[in-house]
Amino acid sequence: MNIVWILLFFVYGIIFGSFFNVVGLRVPKKESIVSPPSHCTKCNRRLGPIDLIPILSYVALRGKCRGCGQKISPMYPFMEFITGVLFAFSYYYIGFTYELSIALLFVSLLVIITVSDLAYMLIPDKVLLPFAIAFLILRWVIPTSPWWDSLLGAAVGFTVLYLIAVVSKGGMGGGDIKLFFVIGLVLGTVNTLLTLFLASLIGSVVGLYVLKKTGKGRKTPVAFGPSIAAAAVISYFFGVDLVEWYQHLFI
Repeated sequence: MNIVWILLFFVYGIIFGSFFNVVGLRVPKKESIVSPPSHCTKCNRRLGPIDLIPILSYVALRGKCRGCGQKISPMYPFMEFITGVLFAFSYYYIGFTYELSIALLFVSLLVIITVSDLAYMLIPDKVLLPFAIAFLILRWVIPTSPWWDSLLGAAVGFTVLYLIAVVSKGGMGGGDIKLFFVIGLVLGTVNTLLTLFLASLIGSVVGLYVLKKTGKGRKTPVAFGPSIAAAAVISYFFGVDLVEWYQHLFI
């Protein structure tokens, strides 16, 4: 029976992942997420039901628009698949508990900001604010231990990123700073700092790869949001184990 629920959460995840693609691509452009209906960005043909099946439509159409034949970005099925995996893993790891609601919302936020940051190098306030309010309420109902650690984590996350932005004279975007405030609400102080460390590590590796791939030098802009999202997922699910491993190994 457990495998059935895991598969169901995966299916729910890829369906929501398709919607998160729309949110991440439209909200930064100040467009409605419901109108106009989904359409090809090249020929503006309205997509039919056969075009909108998560992942399967992309595979069946061989990654091309059924109308004009132009290539469809692989980001769409990739983010759908990632969302499905994260939804399924959230259920597998946490089970049917109150914390599952926070996990699913947290994953949803991270997927949306990854899409928007990859597409526009922007993490919109209109995305962050509703999630911040939701997590404030949820962490009051489902508190961390101690209860005030989520508030402290939010303050620490925001302050550290803000100081980095000041010292680096704009090297850190405003969206990243606000995102760490929201991350702090969910993770608490220690795991927020762990997220910053892991995000810096992941971001450095990605940055070096992009620089080597493009050969354009240090001025090549690299979205930091996806690195933060990956680090936040690791910290949320495995942060306690990682911290305990580090303490056992070095302390």
